[in-house]
Amino acid sequence: MPKATTPKAVEELSFEEAFTELDAVVSLLENEPQALDEAMKLFERGQALARRCSALLDQAELKLRQLSGDALVELESVD
Repeated sequence: MPKATTPKAVEELSFEEAFTELDAVVSLLENEPQALDEAMKLFERGQALARRCSALLDQAELKLRQLSGDALVELESVD
């Protein structure tokens, strides 16, 4: 997450944008020492990004189910 610019609102991010930023946040938290306040901000942003990714995946799954009808249900039962 760049410090020079204000990050885009999580709700406005595409899946790819949110996932890329989430990956960067995780990397920062794992690999670079952070002050407690900054670490908490990064963690909160990461949680919001993870929820956004999950919601977008849920929407995509619902759309696939609507478009393919019973065909998707039949494929799941094979697993």
